[in-house]
Amino acid sequence: MTLLSVVQMNSQDDIEANFIVIESLIQQSKADGAELIVFPENFVCFAGGKQRETAAQFESIKQRLEQLAHQYQIWIVAGTLPCPFRPDGSIITDGRVRTVSLCISPEGTEVRYDKIHLFDVQVGDAVGGYQESQFFEPGTDVVVAKTPFGNIGLMVCYDLRFPELALTLRSQGANILTAPAAFTYTTGQMHWQLLLQARAIDSQCHVLGAAQQGWHGEKRQTWGHAGASNSRGQILDIIDSEGASLITVPFDLTEQEAVRASMPLIQHRKIINY
Repeated sequence: MTLLSVVQMNSQDDIEANFIVIESLIQQSKADGAELIVFPENFVCFAGGKQRETAAQFESIKQRLEQLAHQYQIWIVAGTLPCPFRPDGSIITDGRVRTVSLCISPEGTEVRYDKIHLFDVQVGDAVGGYQESQFFEPGTDVVVAKTPFGNIGLMVCYDLRFPELALTLRSQGANILTAPAAFTYTTGQMHWQLLLQARAIDSQCHVLGAAQQGWHGEKRQTWGHAGASNSRGQILDIIDSEGASLITVPFDLTEQEAVRASMPLIQHRKIINY
């Protein structure tokens, strides 16, 4: 059995202050005996309109996270970071950036996923409308990271609403799905927990939903409730309090194999064109 930690944060625009919280949560996760810690979206810097400024620090931030993974000998899913270049190294020239989630090993190597689904949605909150495609370029590649305790399918926030992605990750060998998120208070209250469970039921993977919680500036409020669902779609634990904290949940690969064998959804799945 492996222990996995899922983080809730209230990140602001002060990178150094956020890093103090990040390291303290890693220390807590290690004290719990976890081998993996998953951080939420925008965990290093939550600052609307400053994506390009933060993206200019992508390499130095990545190095700091690699050092923490090595120092504490823990796998880190580095929520999301804005990045000014594509996986092939080409620079994005139209002023946008990519939303990148990194899976970092204790040896400091990383696997990169660029968020595919962008949040261009009207929401009944103080912000009103969100247009991520104005500031971010979408990724195109489905990514699974291999670890000693299971394969991790990388997703980000809005990706949770698309079962096809979860199923594709499962077909590519995923055992665990990570979903760093900054759900709005409005949409999170309606759907966050349901989506963690639904994607677990679809894919028969553990789903780890790290989350931002609270106010970020005067208008942006996130739902929080970082949580984890097992391969049957049952909630293992979920955070009901405010502010920075984490949960640590078990993952057993043998138990997951038994769940999948008893209900072989992938073998039964049929593609039907109506």
